[in-house]
Amino acid sequence: MDLKYPISQYKPQPFSEELRLQWLHDIQMLPQDLERVIENLDEVQFNTPYRPDGWTVKQVVHHLCDSHMNAYIRFKLAVLEDNPVIKPYNENDWAHTTDVDRVPVNICTTLLHALHKKWYAFLKDLSEEQLERTLHHPEHQKDLTVWFLLGMYAWHGKHHVAHIQTLIDRNNWK
Repeated sequence: MDLKYPISQYKPQPFSEELRLQWLHDIQMLPQDLERVIENLDEVQFNTPYRPDGWTVKQVVHHLCDSHMNAYIRFKLAVLEDNPVIKPYNENDWAHTTDVDRVPVNICTTLLHALHKKWYAFLKDLSEEQLERTLHHPEHQKDLTVWFLLGMYAWHGKHHVAHIQTLIDRNNWK
């Protein structure tokens, strides 16, 4: 198994209503899926990296929270502005800030529940035209559609839940 990409890397897909509904469901369910996978972990387990040279489970949870807050704003900018330029950030630096050490993961899951309810409500009624709107990512020097981002963030949540689940399975933590 590839410990870095346990569900493989994200692959863009052409629009389909079935896929739109699946990705919306994935966005909607991420907080519950994350809570389910971390609910019985102890402090030692939260401080265990999911792979060699990888983040700890605690850092992964904080990363999901930070990343998805940024994503929500990016989606709104893309839908409401004309090809806005987003601000990239170094996610690894963010994973090593003091709040990650000091703030319990349940704060992140609570925030993710609220954020994903709001995000889902925003996304669920977007038209195909709105899903084709773009933002510009200066780090990658390309325009990305809302549709691409929807799939990427649906994948992103599942990707990190899989990191934690595979760590639990490998270590036989029950």
